[in-house]
Amino acid sequence: MSSASPVIRRLTANDDAGIAKVIRLVSAEYGLTPDKGFSVADKTLDTLSQVYSSDRACYWVIELDGKIIGGAGVAPLAGQTSICELQKMYFLPEVRGKGLAKTLSNLAFEFAKKQGFIQIYLETTAVLVEALALYNTLGFDRCQHLGETGHDACEIAMIKTL
Repeated sequence: MSSASPVIRRLTANDDAGIAKVIRLVSAEYGLTPDKGFSVADKTLDTLSQVYSSDRACYWVIELDGKIIGGAGVAPLAGQTSICELQKMYFLPEVRGKGLAKTLSNLAFEFAKKQGFIQIYLETTAVLVEALALYNTLGFDRCQHLGETGHDACEIAMIKTL
């Protein structure tokens, strides 16, 4: 990893290609293919700055030496007013285990609280072992699937009270 410090900032249109590349690379690493119901199959993957420009939504990227190395977002869960969803949290292998996912999660929690959300929901899959460990550490509990996220291949649903 570089000697420079990573910068966490809001996603801009100039970051769309970079974060889409990260999501595709990490998805391929874990066998999360576009033909299944995972984030990598989302039609909006190349235009995330537009998706997260809506009310009560935000996406943050982590940049290091001018390169996008990870990111995560929060958006309202469809059909819910008090529950948001933690979405598209992906990090390149070289920056995992450095505490950036926890930092980004806490940023997302604070944003969600300021937007008036009471709970934060997520969907994931068992192959993302590191992510599951993080979510457990952050206080998420398994729950039934909520809303229509389109990620039907994500067999694990979790929720946390903010």
